[in-house]
Amino acid sequence: MLFDTDVLIWLEKGSRAAAEAVNREDERRVSILTCMELLQGALDKQHQGAVHSFLKEMDFIVLPLSANIGTRALIYLEEYSPTSGLRAADAIIAATAVENGIPLLTGDAKHFRAIKELQLKIFKPGKLQNTS
Repeated sequence: MLFDTDVLIWLEKGSRAAAEAVNREDERRVSILTCMELLQGALDKQHQGAVHSFLKEMDFIVLPLSANIGTRALIYLEEYSPTSGLRAADAIIAATAVENGIPLLTGDAKHFRAIKELQLKIFKPGKLQNTS
């Protein structure tokens, strides 16, 4: 499972549903972009260290960018941005999931729904739903 940034933010805020969603998965992955977004939101170096520690302790694998992910994200932006509001960060995260053949868990499905080859799982702080 690839976790979108919003799910990890909910987890940091103490969401029980987010904790259950993360704990339910044996293979936890995040895009390098999610790692960057979490670090960008850190208040100081200590908070940045806590982000790194959290990802390590929870056994998250950080998936790197690749040429294929970049190319696919560019295609997604060209195809879906005008109609769905897809932004560059979301395009990279979606492309990471598709290129790695894994589902994406997100609470912000609005921008992702148009991407047909994306295995999308929708997270809600109160419950977890599967769109398949």
